[in-house]
Amino acid sequence: MLTNCKISVAATAGFCFGVDNAVKIVYNELDNRNNVVTLGPIIHNADVVEDLRSKGAVPIELDEVQKGQTVIIRSHGVGLDVYEKLKAAGARIVDATCPFVARIHKIAYERSLEGCTVLVAGDEKHPEVIGIRAHCQGESFAFTSPQELEKLAAQYGLAQKKIAVLAQTTFNKAIWEECSSLAKQLLPQAEVFDTICSATGERQREVEMLAKSSDLMVIVGGAHSSNTRKLYDIASIFCKSVHVENAKQLREMKIDLSRAKSVGISAGASTPAYIIKEVEQTMSELINVDENFNWEEEMEKSLKPIHIGKRVTGTVLSVNNTEVYVDLGTKQQGVIPASELTNDPTLKPEDVVKVGDELDLLVLKTNDQDGVVTLSKKKIDAAAGFEKIVAAKETDEVLTGVVKSVIKGGVLVNCNGVSVFVPASQAAPKRDFDLNELVNKEVNFKILEVNEGRQRAVGSIRIVAREQRAAAQTKFFENTQPGEEVEGVVKSITDYGVFVDLGGVDGLVRRVDLSWNRDKKPADIVSVGDKITVRIKDIDNETKKISLVYKKDEENPWEIFKANYEVGQTVNAKIVSITSFGAFAQIIEGIDGLIHISQIANKRVDNVADVLTVGQEVECKITEIDLDKKRISLSIRALLPEEEVEEAADETAQEAPEAEEAAEETTDAE
Repeated sequence: MLTNCKISVAATAGFCFGVDNAVKIVYNELDNRNNVVTLGPIIHNADVVEDLRSKGAVPIELDEVQKGQTVIIRSHGVGLDVYEKLKAAGARIVDATCPFVARIHKIAYERSLEGCTVLVAGDEKHPEVIGIRAHCQGESFAFTSPQELEKLAAQYGLAQKKIAVLAQTTFNKAIWEECSSLAKQLLPQAEVFDTICSATGERQREVEMLAKSSDLMVIVGGAHSSNTRKLYDIASIFCKSVHVENAKQLREMKIDLSRAKSVGISAGASTPAYIIKEVEQTMSELINVDENFNWEEEMEKSLKPIHIGKRVTGTVLSVNNTEVYVDLGTKQQGVIPASELTNDPTLKPEDVVKVGDELDLLVLKTNDQDGVVTLSKKKIDAAAGFEKIVAAKETDEVLTGVVKSVIKGGVLVNCNGVSVFVPASQAAPKRDFDLNELVNKEVNFKILEVNEGRQRAVGSIRIVAREQRAAAQTKFFENTQPGEEVEGVVKSITDYGVFVDLGGVDGLVRRVDLSWNRDKKPADIVSVGDKITVRIKDIDNETKKISLVYKKDEENPWEIFKANYEVGQTVNAKIVSITSFGAFAQIIEGIDGLIHISQIANKRVDNVADVLTVGQEVECKITEIDLDKKRISLSIRALLPEEEVEEAADETAQEAPEAEEAAEETTDAE
């Protein structure tokens, strides 16, 4: 007998949910009716199959089915054609397909209908793989290694095709990771689904860990069980390992235990608990084990009670576009629907969690029949977020959130996973404001009310905006002086000017300070929302009114004219208006000169409109510039050949006062 040798039984050893469910279905059917058969061995375990046979449930082949029989489809599942043949034979069908296998069937069927070639990682002769491929409505292949996958890709030109890559539920997890990584490299149009059962992956990981710390591994399971053989292969890498179907085989092997200080035991998904226990007890008889080790207690650890509303911890096993699978440390499969991951609809599951993450979760629903526990991450996040909301109310803290929707009476703002209601009166910056403009925008707000019992909160955007505006005004009036240039945004436009938001403070640019062109309307110069640079013209600290200037000194048309034009210079000008004493012509934008009636032609002109029209381009000479009075005199006549002049001198003398008066009126208007 050996001393100080410890036996460790893997917590994940034995029936997975799908197998356990299938076996229970057969026993239940045997209790309720006669003539029960299974389509092939219900599971890959000879002891279980023989026990069922002794009770009347005989495994048969498809061509042996007779009318009136109750035919139980095993957990591996079958193809669509098998269901049709069973119906045609007149059999009563009881489907014990594992829910996780059924999910793979659904993916294979739907993706193949969309034109995808389906690739299945698994043994092409295994009944589960046969069943999966039988659900495909087009081309499908099976492979067992990265090398086989690469060969298939080259042989059938898969890189140019739409591909769906799946895995047998019991496929080797390590090899699958290599294959899925290779598929993403080789097949640009591939969609990879991690369909290895989480229980299988966890069982394989535990066997690896146990084998690393053991001198001997005993793997229990049927000789033809695919997942049991994979466990044996994994264990063999790290220590001496044996594969037995039951305790009898273990005794017959006469294993040398002389140097063993630790023995690990695990079992495939088709191995019932009583066989595992028999193996453990047999091993206990062969060695002197730690008397404090309680196998039943260790097995119970994997049967933790799960109920709705319970908070649990889970480790992320896989992530896809619609759901996240987590290990809860129990026999049940944990699933987080994408809708229960986060309150942010713009995020994909892969943006929120990754494989290996440990999450705090809330149980929403349990399904004992399917062995699935539906979980929520966002509800736990919301609970933690609500604690922050409560704290913010007590400290008067400013929170930041995103407006998610408009509802009756206001908007909902998402903050820390919590939906905070903001009434319209506390959300809109002004009357008649369309709240839809706030949707998807980030806002600052404060909490006004909290109802901890109902987990609800009411906030205000307007209070924060008002406080920020007051702070901005104080800062502005304390630090800003006339003459400074500041940035602003055009807030509104009127006939007399433009109001500019300077960052919590409004200023007015009067029409005369908008542009040097007096004919332009404010709306012709700027638009609401424009970012502009203005100069502070005046600040009234008592009335809090601010006058601004938008037009630039360097754009003053008189300064431009002064720098570029002189008396005697010939210019091209455009007639902009006609009077009884002459015509005004634009030299540059903002600068007009007067062509007196006597300077239009070298003969008498009675009606200016008979010679000139508005919009006409004329060549003329600058004859006088008075910058103080902002007057310019022009002459077309000065550029014409000298001919007989009819009473020109008299005309000039008689009409000069009238022209002088008109020019003064024009200057005043400027």
